[in-house]
Amino acid sequence: MNRPIQIEIVSDPVCPWCYIGGRRLQKALAARPGLAADVHWLPFQLSPDLPREGRDRREHYVGIFGPERAEQIMAGMAERGRDDGIAFQVKPGARSPNTLSAQVLLHWAGQQPGVDQGALAEALFAAHHEACDDIGDPEVLARIAGEHAMDAAQVLADLRSGKDEDVVTAQIDELRQLGIGGVPFFIFDRRLAVSGAQPPEAFLEVLDQLAAE
Repeated sequence: MNRPIQIEIVSDPVCPWCYIGGRRLQKALAARPGLAADVHWLPFQLSPDLPREGRDRREHYVGIFGPERAEQIMAGMAERGRDDGIAFQVKPGARSPNTLSAQVLLHWAGQQPGVDQGALAEALFAAHHEACDDIGDPEVLARIAGEHAMDAAQVLADLRSGKDEDVVTAQIDELRQLGIGGVPFFIFDRRLAVSGAQPPEAFLEVLDQLAAE
């Protein structure tokens, strides 16, 4: 192809399958080193009704799945993550955040030259799922932003002011109206899509089809 394949990833940083799916897409792209791809992350919220201060993560999971199923899910994710190099864990006191601020930060990263939006997305996943940092906290997000070529002080001030929350909320609403009700969801050249954390082979099939065309 003479141009990069456009890949849009609809995700939420608190979604474990989004973390796994992103890693598997990376594996597929690494298997096609001669194929250029332009990857962009789009916002979604699994729990938009969570309070902005979030909620204890174990309590949140138990509230959704019940105590027995919640423990099974947490243990199962730890097992599944190993194959993709992800150390899922839920430390005591870990929070389930409202991710609107994190999505706003990703939105800014996608607009700023010199900022790797994909690397920032990966950092948010790692912060939530492995370090158990509270990615609903503007100070945590500002620190992560500062580690990825963004102005931490400006990010903190803008997050606290609510800047662009309406823009990102509108994007989420638009994606839902298009029929995207779950994540991860991968859109290739606005023509083909892959839903869920599929194995790398599923992504390779789509990439090879587009390259052949």
